[in-house]
Amino acid sequence: MYAGRINNLVESPVREILKVIDQPGMISFAGGLPAKECFPKLDYTALDSSHLQYGASEGDWNLREQVADLLRARGLNVTAAQVLILSGSQQGIDLVAKLFIEPGVKVAVEVPTYLAALQAFDLLGAQYCAYTGKRSDMSGTRLTYVVPTFQNPTGICYSQAQRKQLASDCDATGSVLFEDDPYRDLMYNECDRTPVCSYIKQSEWVYQSSFSKCCAPGLRLGYLVCSEALLPYLVRLKQAADLHSCRLSQQLVFNWLDAKQQSALAAFYRQRRDQFQQVLVQEFSDLADWQLPDGGLFFWLQLKQQYSVDTRLLLNEAIANGVAFMPGEAFYPTGFTPGSAIRLNFSHASAASARQGLRTLAGIFSRAV
Repeated sequence: MYAGRINNLVESPVREILKVIDQPGMISFAGGLPAKECFPKLDYTALDSSHLQYGASEGDWNLREQVADLLRARGLNVTAAQVLILSGSQQGIDLVAKLFIEPGVKVAVEVPTYLAALQAFDLLGAQYCAYTGKRSDMSGTRLTYVVPTFQNPTGICYSQAQRKQLASDCDATGSVLFEDDPYRDLMYNECDRTPVCSYIKQSEWVYQSSFSKCCAPGLRLGYLVCSEALLPYLVRLKQAADLHSCRLSQQLVFNWLDAKQQSALAAFYRQRRDQFQQVLVQEFSDLADWQLPDGGLFFWLQLKQQYSVDTRLLLNEAIANGVAFMPGEAFYPTGFTPGSAIRLNFSHASAASARQGLRTLAGIFSRAV
């Protein structure tokens, strides 16, 4: 009755956990939720009836021009004609997966990697190889998916040398580079953020980002650019999915960008990161190891070797005690043994709530190990 690929379809762990965050008193470290204090004041007065009409599948031209300007400033030599506006960056993952993946196709990914990408890749039957910075990791792969700037979930940021090496490896092997870059504006310590795709010389490539973290996730708007040969196929795939992205959201983002209303997000989140770090040192130093992230929204805590435990088994107890987190096991692709780790979001909870939640979580982990 159903297509065979439905057997590969699993629920999103983070979306299931996020269902509980509206419970009274719940402190959530689970999803990558922006702080509501940072949502911009959008100009709704500029909307008119023309924005209620169907639009181009590629997106409204004025926004595509703005995006192209942004990307050229980042070092990507692209035109507005190469820009495809998305209904959120998850749509970009879905479209690229449909273009390249079928049962048995090898995909190189970081381990661990973004769990929602794995959900899309699993559905289509991907087989995984771990990308560890070596060219041999890409042998026989059709696609290489990476989040090189403030990676989700680990928070790492590639050096310039690592970025150039990755591009060179894609050129040498022919593996298509899919660079996911939603966190680049959230930088707290200076580091290289040059798109890896800007170093590609021969291989095909896709670069995507989102307005969810820097503007508002409820608008469900992202974008991608790609090498010219791929664009017609991605446009047709989008037409088959949703015809076009929301034109109201596009106009709101266009006005926001045009007025340069981008708030001091990095300063706000840097303070939250530093406050979170202080409490982590107090509560988790004996339980886990981690690195202070240079950007992004997450801390990645790896439990000390002597405390190996399946963190998924502690989630229900944590939720019962008013705290939600993301078990690290969800970020490992099929076929790889997960380590004992947890991902904690620091952007959403206030300083007082974060302190309370981390103390509660540390108590739960201390009793379990």
